[in-house]
Amino acid sequence: MHTTASSIVSFARFTTLSVAVLVALGSGTNYVFSAYGPQLASRLHLTHTQLSIVGLSGTVGVYGSAPLLGKLVDTKGPRLLLCFSFLCVFLGYLGLRQLYVSVPPDDTGKEISTFKMGLLIICGLLTGAGGSGGISSAINAVAKSFPESARATTTSLVLSGFGLSAFFFSTIAHVFFPGNTSSFLLVLAIGTSLPMILGVFFVKPVVMSGATLDRDSSVHSLEDGIERHGEAADNREDEPLLQDDEVEVVQRDEVDDESLPSQIHHHPHPNLHPSEYVIPASPTITTRRQSATKGKGREHDVDHGITGLGLLKSLDFMLLFSIMTLLTGTGLMYINNVGSVSQSLYAHDTSTGPYDPIKAAQWQASQVSTISISNCLGRIVIGLSADGLKSIFRLPRSVLVPVVAFLFIISQTIPLFFTGKVENLWIVSILLGGAYGSFFGLTPSLVIEWFGVAHLSENWGFLSLAPVFGSNFFSIAFGRILDAHSAPPSTHPSPAISPSEGDAMCVEGRACYADAFKLTLTGCWIAFGLGCWLAWRDLKRRRD
Repeated sequence: MHTTASSIVSFARFTTLSVAVLVALGSGTNYVFSAYGPQLASRLHLTHTQLSIVGLSGTVGVYGSAPLLGKLVDTKGPRLLLCFSFLCVFLGYLGLRQLYVSVPPDDTGKEISTFKMGLLIICGLLTGAGGSGGISSAINAVAKSFPESARATTTSLVLSGFGLSAFFFSTIAHVFFPGNTSSFLLVLAIGTSLPMILGVFFVKPVVMSGATLDRDSSVHSLEDGIERHGEAADNREDEPLLQDDEVEVVQRDEVDDESLPSQIHHHPHPNLHPSEYVIPASPTITTRRQSATKGKGREHDVDHGITGLGLLKSLDFMLLFSIMTLLTGTGLMYINNVGSVSQSLYAHDTSTGPYDPIKAAQWQASQVSTISISNCLGRIVIGLSADGLKSIFRLPRSVLVPVVAFLFIISQTIPLFFTGKVENLWIVSILLGGAYGSFFGLTPSLVIEWFGVAHLSENWGFLSLAPVFGSNFFSIAFGRILDAHSAPPSTHPSPAISPSEGDAMCVEGRACYADAFKLTLTGCWIAFGLGCWLAWRDLKRRRD
């Protein structure tokens, strides 16, 4: 079911956007694993390897399920997927809690059984898949509810909720349930599932009044463009994306005239920007941009009908996938290991006195919160910047890709050469969190712009596989480098570090992780070069 509204600014659209942000807030809890993971390991007698596998199961659930769940929301709409997400997050976190409370606090039994380990992995997969379904539904509904000129802003608002999720729930844990992991897991089960229930009723595509939407929601962007075209002649000064040198031409291959909306057979207004006129993906309908002044110009090589394995033949997609692999791999390496970085710096700085594990944990928590907040703000700022850049300067959003890549470069240069004290680590966390959030806030709008809104969630799902490769490579490299620099606690000048604490961390300060940041810095420079190439291709297409 879809809602109609006669104005872009309407109660229906505001409701969809607001509830979608709440759904996103309940979908990003995969990054809050470190808030309860160590306690889970202690109670269930998990080794570090087993705990890593449980955490990885959540990551695989998020990114591994994205293509399938994206296709589901593209074809069936958000309601069914939100019901699925509700069951996944509720059962996943409730299952983790039940496994946690099933073992007495003072139990000193043997290691966890294979059966329970399997249940932990299943619960992790459920929480990840539930979060993936929630964010896919939220982005899909919002992207189809707003015109192209506002999509980057609105989708980035939704993604900001996803980025803020870790801060929101970790704050609840520290303020209301300090040391009470059982209650925290119950809060996660309820706090993540309730937004999904709200989404079932309120997260739905909102189309302009007088327009119709087919069963799979794929024609919304076309009708949105038709609606905007109808208004353009009377209100041209309000349309910031008007251009005189492009029109949209529809090529039909064995399609009956009666099967298409009558508006398609008319040339759009010559001033209407072609990105406002997206034709739904179909095996028989493709769109091409041509020069209006030349009559037949060089065709735009981006096809809105591309999806699935066809994306492998698209150079634009492969460039964006490669950039995403390098940049998100860098971001996830830091996000997942910032605790080890802060502990290494804190343990190395003897001027602060004897090593205090409680204070070390506070430094770690502060970095997680800083990353989450800057992640959220980055997603909002990049959306506003992308829409403003296109509306005011008539530049493609892709020019921001190398800009974001350069922010990653700065974020990796500072800890490598300039940050030697834990109290200065917040600078790195702000830059990294902002760059990471900006990239995730920008890419959905690029997917829509290049490949259309009809297969948005499926195509975004395939793109979301990139972090799986990048994070595994950089995170494993970080762990091996850190292990290579680990030293027994007797070598550290502070006698307050116990053997167990000393074995779990490196106390050499910046030297512990310098080689890992050299690796990510190299990857970021490669991503910057690829980003410049990607932006140049997009600019060239628009000028031809």
